[in-house]
Amino acid sequence: MDLFKTSTPKADPEQIERLKAWVSEGFAVPADIPVSISQLACHEPGCPPIETVIAIMTQPPQQYKLHQAVHEISKEDVDALYKSHG
Repeated sequence: MDLFKTSTPKADPEQIERLKAWVSEGFAVPADIPVSISQLACHEPGCPPIETVIAIMTQPPQQYKLHQAVHEISKEDVDALYKSHG
């Protein structure tokens, strides 16, 4: 285990675009509202090693976290996220 590793594996840009489309569709985000997808490494105890943060840039912004890397997230995961928060 490398405690000093500061980089997170890069997420596939195509998968990020798919994820943005699924979020926009599921949450009915208007075309002029940006959706931000960030894959982050967590180094805190009890935190998953990689999580994906989804931010819908409304006022105030809506933020959701999935304890998965971008490439592991399916449309079903986004649908479940919407159903639990929508």
